[in-house]
Amino acid sequence: MGVMAVLMLPLLLLGISGLLFIYQEVSRLWSKSAVQNKVVVITDAISGLGKECARVFHTGGARLVLCGKNWERLENLYDALISVADPSKTFTPKLVLLDLSDISCVPDVAKEVLDCYGCVDILINNASVKVKGSAHKISLELDKKIMDTNYFGPITLTKALLPNMISRRTGQIVLVNNIQGKFGIPFHTAYAASKHAALGFFDCLRAEVEEYDVVISTVSPTFIRSYHVYPQQGNWEASIWKFFFRKLTYGVHPVEVAEEVMRTVRRKKQEVFMANPIPKAAVYVRTFFPEFFFAVVACGVKEKLSVPEEG
Repeated sequence: MGVMAVLMLPLLLLGISGLLFIYQEVSRLWSKSAVQNKVVVITDAISGLGKECARVFHTGGARLVLCGKNWERLENLYDALISVADPSKTFTPKLVLLDLSDISCVPDVAKEVLDCYGCVDILINNASVKVKGSAHKISLELDKKIMDTNYFGPITLTKALLPNMISRRTGQIVLVNNIQGKFGIPFHTAYAASKHAALGFFDCLRAEVEEYDVVISTVSPTFIRSYHVYPQQGNWEASIWKFFFRKLTYGVHPVEVAEEVMRTVRRKKQEVFMANPIPKAAVYVRTFFPEFFFAVVACGVKEKLSVPEEG
């Protein structure tokens, strides 16, 4: 009996590996079919996440419209995509210069895209900007710029493209948001406000356009870290505040978020929250035990103001 168990173990592991491989291949093919020949608009395509989304959707055979505010970086992204893609299975991306902080140019960009392709199947609102500082030290001009980029820009582009989706009774709009659309973190007042506003807008819009078969999706990671930046080690467990924010600092890699965006499009998910258990628990604590949550956050602010930061 023991000998049989020893012999069966490698076969069992091999079988499991084979099933996992088949599942991954089916998922990959399913992802490609979900975006094949689809017109996909990606804002801030030159950011870390934007580049990864462009790579994933380009490989899947989408007709990409890559938006960004730096033409040289857009061209570099274009060259990178073309150099590794199979031209017989992919389409040449269209580059569009777009700065969402300048809302006046958004309708013209939407018109350019619709004139070129006749429709937009998927819009990925990815552009975002943030600043850190005490609320009373951040100028109103900077607050307005953050709101323009994170809120008014995305909803202006959405409103410009939405009638086309409604008339065709198909389409999907993805908002890449942040955990701060769920609860605010001190010293990020304007950023948190813009993320709350964006999430509220798209939550309402989801119900409004459901009858037209237009899908509204939100993807909210804790934050998206850069390619080569990892959390520093240290004595963070000295307080609840530091332990909590140490967990928050473990951001999600752009590749992971881009793959989740693809899964969200494929499965037509309505809401995705990408976070480890600590931030997820914080959302529930904020909802059901607000006084405790506020006390912990306030304690952290006092500690931050009274103790000099390392480094």
